[in-house]
Amino acid sequence: MEPRPGETHREREAETQEDRKKQAPCKEPHVGLDPGTPGSRSEPKAEMAGNLLKTSSLSVRTKLLHQTGLPLYNTSHGFHEEGLKKKLQQFPGGSVDLQKEDSGIGILTLNNPSKMNAFSGVMMLQLLEKVIELENWTEGKGLIVRGAKNTFSSGSDLNAVKALATPEDGMALCMFMQNTLTRLMRLPLISVALIQGRALGGGAEVTTACDFRLMTADGEIRFVHREMGIVPSWGGGTRLVELLGARQALKVLSGALPLDAARALSLGMVEEVLRASDEASCLQEARAWLGQFTQGPPQVIRALKRSVSSGRELCLEEALQMEKELVGTVWGGPANREAIARKGKFNK
Repeated sequence: MEPRPGETHREREAETQEDRKKQAPCKEPHVGLDPGTPGSRSEPKAEMAGNLLKTSSLSVRTKLLHQTGLPLYNTSHGFHEEGLKKKLQQFPGGSVDLQKEDSGIGILTLNNPSKMNAFSGVMMLQLLEKVIELENWTEGKGLIVRGAKNTFSSGSDLNAVKALATPEDGMALCMFMQNTLTRLMRLPLISVALIQGRALGGGAEVTTACDFRLMTADGEIRFVHREMGIVPSWGGGTRLVELLGARQALKVLSGALPLDAARALSLGMVEEVLRASDEASCLQEARAWLGQFTQGPPQVIRALKRSVSSGRELCLEEALQMEKELVGTVWGGPANREAIARKGKFNK
């Protein structure tokens, strides 16, 4: 469908996608909850989700979105997480570091500079651990995801990729990383990827799991999967369609197009091109940029993020139900009462 006068292709395509979403009926998806082993992390979350399904009028999909820490895949999908974790532990190197600041902003750093911050097997495991830590950080409001030493990430460490060579291994790793990055995307924190240097392959996919992206003038985003004979497997292809629309996403993926700062900005892939270039100044600039969206009490910022996540992932009726539930968590609360009191003073 061609855009109307004065309307870009991206705007026309986004509008078409929104129309399809509104027309789609709300269906109850099949959800397999892993009961977990005694004493495991998954047991209380599965029980909690099960109780919600019995007691609330919300749909299955809405309830699951409302709960943090519930994976997309489990044993009912043929995914055996513990077995994959044992394989990934065989590939050490680098680290994923998390700094939680008193301001409610977290700094998540991909730290493997000798390999352009490529994900080793251990780093993939650590990324999940840090996401779980962020899920439990009730005072958090925002998150900056970055790479060490002026490089974002070059994707997967090839040593791990070579060892996980079968289609079964590839699908297991796909499910693991989709689980992790979907949980990152659904965090009740406003997140931004700080892209210095290159974000390639899986690194490019990680940037799409953030709410926003900031980029340095010399940065580059490139989905190199075609050149590796594969497709995006960490959820990046699906999220790229949401970000750019189907036509532009297909061009970027099938062309393995290098997106420099100017092109990424024109496509709407990034919000701004940073003025700074050195590591410390870029981080400071990213903090300031994110700060304009995280002013206020954590419970309000977190509820706003959940509301937007619902609108993105649920159909209209379900999203409205979720909005109603979220209103109940903040209406009449401390921040609401204080705001009303302040306004009352000016109206006297």
